Amino acid sequence: MPIKVGLVGCGAIGFEIASAIDRGDVNADLAAVFDRNPKNMNRLIEAMRNKPEVVELEELAELSDIVVEAASQAAVPQVAEAALKRGKDIMIMSVGALMDRELYRRICSMAESSGGRVYIPSGAITGLDGLKSASVGRLKRVVLTSTKPPASLEGAPYVVEKNMDLRSFREPTLIYEGPASEAVRAFPANVNVAATLSLTYGQDAWVRIVVDPKATVNVHEVVAEGDFGRMVTRVENVPSPRNPRTSYLAALSAIATLRNATLNVRIGT
Repeated sequence: MPIKVGLVGCGAIGFEIASAIDRGDVNADLAAVFDRNPKNMNRLIEAMRNKPEVVELEELAELSDIVVEAASQAAVPQVAEAALKRGKDIMIMSVGALMDRELYRRICSMAESSGGRVYIPSGAITGLDGLKSASVGRLKRVVLTSTKPPASLEGAPYVVEKNMDLRSFREPTLIYEGPASEAVRAFPANVNVAATLSLTYGQDAWVRIVVDPKATVNVHEVVAEGDFGRMVTRVENVPSPRNPRTSYLAALSAIATLRNATLNVRIGT
């Protein structure tokens, strides 16, 4: 029986998830949508063959088996509470919000009390299954280096604060280096994967952000070292056609996670 999905956030990732459900790529029905931006919501609904209901957040959670948060880090606390207090599952795309350790503990506590499950997709990186396995032992360090074209970093709080002219760079340049807990606030639309790595690692991953004027893809390279040895993964991500700040793989990761939630046999760690 198809699961009922409630979608919060109708931007680039939300649109891809809704389209996959509408095409039948996932054994699910898009029951309801909610977005504070009417233009995004109307555009999504118009593109669907099977029109979802438009409802407020609380009713959306009531109508759903799983609530998908694809809105923003700021939306995560409210969306998580609406879903989990009703015993519903939730998928969190704006994982950077979970670097607030108190919020993360509260969400884990709500899930344990209500029986709702929390899904965190791997997003725009690979190798998370290996990192999960390695974290059973001792991990010494996890470093994420993200290299992006200027357009994908425009509007980031850190860029605005530093008054950076991203178009002025003529060669690959490191513009940020620091812990993931700070990076997700400085670049909230760009490095949610840093939070995913950190939650797996058990402490802050180290984040380096490079702007490359000649880049045409978003590159995420992860280096992890520990008792298991050394692991290096590199992904060259095509930007989402709907939002250059988002890698297309992030949307595909969410769709794959939804698929897995409906399967009796799951492959991978």
